[in-house]
Amino acid sequence: MFWIAIVMMLVGLFFLVVGAIGMVRLPDVFARSHALSLTDSLGASLVLAGLALYQGFNLNLLKILVVLTLIYMLNPVVAHTTIRAALRSGLTPWVKERP
Repeated sequence: MFWIAIVMMLVGLFFLVVGAIGMVRLPDVFARSHALSLTDSLGASLVLAGLALYQGFNLNLLKILVVLTLIYMLNPVVAHTTIRAALRSGLTPWVKERP
């Protein structure tokens, strides 16, 4: 069980790093929020699930599951409100210029 937890946490950290790289590399707020919301929820859930396996059955497992539930509920809401605020402020999505 220990090694499964370690692998899950490492895969989760990989997705979090990919999301951070996407945050730096992508051109506008729309692409950034799309990439970050997907990788952030997957990466955080894998890290927390691995941590839950590592901890075993105790009070910390309940706390981890509460945080995991909150991430799944709040991450799409935050991404949606960020994009909506960007649209309302007048930002337009980035369009690649044709040569």
